[in-house]
Amino acid sequence: MALLKRILLGLLVVFLFQCKESNTQKTYKDPYDNPIVANSSNRDLEDIKKDGVLRALVVYSSTSYFLYKGQPMGFEYELLKRLAEDLDLQLELVISSNLDSEFEVLNNGDVDLIAHGMTITNQRKWEVDFTEHLYLTRQVLVQKKPDNYRSMSWSKIQKALIQDPIELMGDTVSIRKNSSYYERLVSLSNEIGDTIYINYLDSDITTDEIIDKVADGTVKYTIADENLAKINSAYRPILNVDVPISLNQRIAWVTRKKSKEFREVLNQWIIDQRKTTEYNVIYNKYFKNKRSFQRRRNSEYYSIKNNQISKYDALIKQYAATIGVDWRLVAAQIYQESKFDRYATSWAGAAGLMQMMPTTLKAMKVTDPTDPEQSIRAGVNYYRINHKQFLNVPDSMERVKLTLAAYNCGSGHVQDAQKLAEVRGLDPNIWQGNVEQMLLDLRYPKNYKLDFIKHGYVRGTEPVNYVNQILVRYEHYKVFIE
Repeated sequence: MALLKRILLGLLVVFLFQCKESNTQKTYKDPYDNPIVANSSNRDLEDIKKDGVLRALVVYSSTSYFLYKGQPMGFEYELLKRLAEDLDLQLELVISSNLDSEFEVLNNGDVDLIAHGMTITNQRKWEVDFTEHLYLTRQVLVQKKPDNYRSMSWSKIQKALIQDPIELMGDTVSIRKNSSYYERLVSLSNEIGDTIYINYLDSDITTDEIIDKVADGTVKYTIADENLAKINSAYRPILNVDVPISLNQRIAWVTRKKSKEFREVLNQWIIDQRKTTEYNVIYNKYFKNKRSFQRRRNSEYYSIKNNQISKYDALIKQYAATIGVDWRLVAAQIYQESKFDRYATSWAGAAGLMQMMPTTLKAMKVTDPTDPEQSIRAGVNYYRINHKQFLNVPDSMERVKLTLAAYNCGSGHVQDAQKLAEVRGLDPNIWQGNVEQMLLDLRYPKNYKLDFIKHGYVRGTEPVNYVNQILVRYEHYKVFIE
């Protein structure tokens, strides 16, 4: 009787395990039978083009998307810029705040694309589709060498480290639960026929941060994609990333299953990009250039480590506060003008951080345009003077846009564009598609020779690009810098 009970209990355990597996690995002949897919957003390429905006979910990490010396950077960021430009779309980036909820955000239609390296697995295909792969990599064990490894022989270091995944039996590895690393560890436990314990970390912690925890000794082991592990170990030589945990795996972006047309276009774009030199340059820049990676990690102006944009932040904050302007906006403008190079000069004679012309410098009582304090003080004051010309504009952000345009080409030209907008039935108090377009039109004689145009010709592409690029950079700064 006791033997019969044990047999029945064993059968019950097998049955429950199979039920659990069938629930987690459930497949559908028609993806629309899956309630998650059936209830997902129908937004596809036509809707994206109609809006003119590509919304991409990205992660804030040392290789995907970050700020360095005032410049947004990252593998995904650079590719997304190219994609948006090729599709003639405006790029809108959404920072992932919870890796566990990304598929939900995508299927709800809040974004069109999950654009950070994600391993293609059958488990994930249950509710989303993957693009063509961006690159191949494999998973490796990240472990710490002994603290005194520099004084140890190579053979002793090797003895202190795990050399084969089977040695993880009975040990603990720290990872996020809903990562591909979790799936691989579960499979590995089955393959070696023993338990590998898993320490589950919060879903909002990045792989970079987990790798740092291993280097600092906070956690013992973790798993990471080899390209990411190697670039991090170049900065933290106490790390060992030589033990592979998987075969090569495909890394891709993610789309909704319903977004078939968008995915087809995206797949062809990725295939074409992989053949270009530019694509390989971008990949090498973030995953193979160890020296560049170390420079970023050691810099005071690397957003992942510090809350700074430039060496002039204190001065920018001081003078921006005098006119009630967000210092990050002024910083975005200075980057546009000089990329924080105090000795920068333009072909037209503009000089200093804020690239002011000699007549303006004289009016602002600047004796040395290369002096950061004088340049920022004068630039902020000149911004204030231009801002006064648009106090009748109701919306504060629209006033900012018109003020920036005036800083670049003069308030008179911007006011001419406002008059032209009014004559043509457009809104003189709105930048995008209104005053912006009229500045572009003032390049042509039929427009700048009109009787009510007082300041004549203006090369409108310059102020238009100037304003729009500063605003895009300002949005990046608001994401990265408190």
